[in-house]
Amino acid sequence: MYDPKTSKYPYPAETDRHYLVVKKNDGTVFDRNYPYIDRSKGFLFRQKLVRLGLRLIVFPLDYIRLGLRVRGKENLKKHKDVIDKGIISCSNHVHMWDYISIMNAVKPNKTNVLCWAPDVSGENGTLIRLTGGIPIPEGDLRATAVYVREVQRLLNDGGWLQVYSEGSMWEYYAPIRPFKHGAAFFACRFDKPILPMGFSYRKPGWIRKHIFRQIALFTLTIGEPLYPDPALSKGDREEDLTRRCHEQVCRLAGIEPSENIYPPIFNDSKRIDYYTTEYGIGYRGSW
Repeated sequence: MYDPKTSKYPYPAETDRHYLVVKKNDGTVFDRNYPYIDRSKGFLFRQKLVRLGLRLIVFPLDYIRLGLRVRGKENLKKHKDVIDKGIISCSNHVHMWDYISIMNAVKPNKTNVLCWAPDVSGENGTLIRLTGGIPIPEGDLRATAVYVREVQRLLNDGGWLQVYSEGSMWEYYAPIRPFKHGAAFFACRFDKPILPMGFSYRKPGWIRKHIFRQIALFTLTIGEPLYPDPALSKGDREEDLTRRCHEQVCRLAGIEPSENIYPPIFNDSKRIDYYTTEYGIGYRGSW
């Protein structure tokens, strides 16, 4: 597995924290009256235009900008009947364009993605919404109840929900950070499977590295669906599914779970500084 080991990005001390600065706040309030999944005719029309633009212009650029390769696409055909009944996908979050890569890889399936609410009220909020972004409300139980019902309706209608269980984006970061329970919560509550996917890296060639200043090229590997274990209690079912999902994302990203430097479940987890030796992973300690 190639590890870019870049020092370009200021990875935070907490593994679920964001480091990109949202420069704008348009004042949107994510309460119980907010349309978490907008089904109005005007919005759906604009969304169709954006998706057309993605397919004609952005998806081809995706192969150039990220050097994207997709593996495991046969699993989409193999499990088409399951996917068409509603699916939750989960992957590591390693680039601003990685959701575009997922959209590109699984087309013609139309995806939605859970988002950090400040991103939706920020400078890119309109585009995020039109590409399927669903903001996660915070600190409002009634808003959360509406949001959960909207996600349930989406999945019951055969929709696709992408969840980044690490909680934030760390560009070009190789280890798989601990997962939160969000994907497993929805999977267990609404009896839907999770489709794990993993981003890994390839070393760029001379031209990409020195002319285009690319840090790494991306490979997305698509796995097979994981199901909640009905023999377990609700709490144990979520934890078990989260652990299994984390293990599969590790493997799909080219990392044996036992060699990943982080535990599978988030518990106020802190960043671990590490280095690569000819014998594997070494540690410089944690924050």
